[in-house]
Amino acid sequence: MKQAIIDLGTNTFHLLIVEKTGSAYTTLFRESHPAKIGQAGINQGFITEEGIGRALGVLTYFRQVLDQHQVDPGQVIATGTSAIRVARNQAEFIDRVRKTTGIPITVISGEQEADYIYQGVRAAGALDEATSLVIDIGGGSVEFILGNQSRTFWKQSFEMGGQRLRERFMTTDPISSGSLRRLHDYFQEQLLPLANAIHQYQPTGLVGSSGSFDTLVDMWLMHEYGQLPDPAQSSFTLPVSEFYRAYALLITRNHADRMQIPGMIELRVDMIVVAVCLIDYVLKTYGISQIRTSTYSLKEGVLASLPV
Repeated sequence: MKQAIIDLGTNTFHLLIVEKTGSAYTTLFRESHPAKIGQAGINQGFITEEGIGRALGVLTYFRQVLDQHQVDPGQVIATGTSAIRVARNQAEFIDRVRKTTGIPITVISGEQEADYIYQGVRAAGALDEATSLVIDIGGGSVEFILGNQSRTFWKQSFEMGGQRLRERFMTTDPISSGSLRRLHDYFQEQLLPLANAIHQYQPTGLVGSSGSFDTLVDMWLMHEYGQLPDPAQSSFTLPVSEFYRAYALLITRNHADRMQIPGMIELRVDMIVVAVCLIDYVLKTYGISQIRTSTYSLKEGVLASLPV
């Protein structure tokens, strides 16, 4: 049976099509496209007309791919996350997508999003019996999960994703030292619930889910070995020293110069700046010295959560 998962992120839309046989599956198609539905409107709580236009463009293409793969409409799950979750024009957006593409969107809560991300990271093999702090830095929200391969202990979604942070704090490019200080203060203020949970559960490492973490791995392997990672590998251990090499490059270069970094992609070139600022804050504030990454995230978590 063919199953399709569409993750409608604030910055990027992802499509995953698999052939399921019991609990096993074979990937038939996997692609991500920028839709940037949060651009220029996310901090005001609406999706702009331009954002809706970009979304319809990507989803019309996804519709063609679904038809080419002959996926039954009943086997398509499309999840709406932060930008759609908080949009005042959510109903209009969902209606226009359904009328144009026939794709029905289910808006999920931040807690549900965190749960799917945990399921995806666990399916990637990025967790063990030690307690880890899982982080997924999206365009609209950031999910933090404390757990191990057996269970979660605590999870929370914060509406402070990369697009929000970038529009609010990254007023110059490269980012200014004043903006870095303001970001640090903002994290300290907003992440009090996380600080309390970390004090209680004391994670030994950080596990980064997809997105900017994938690009950090690409940058590391291009720097170290001159090649991109094996697409079949779903989990990596990223040296903290390599993270800080990348961090120094990313906060001191402008858009054009960041694009020249081997492993960088257009999709991440701007949002990764505020993302690494958040990672830096978490590593230093909570004394974490190990980073693992998972190429699996929400869509693989949705797949793992489906009944066999």
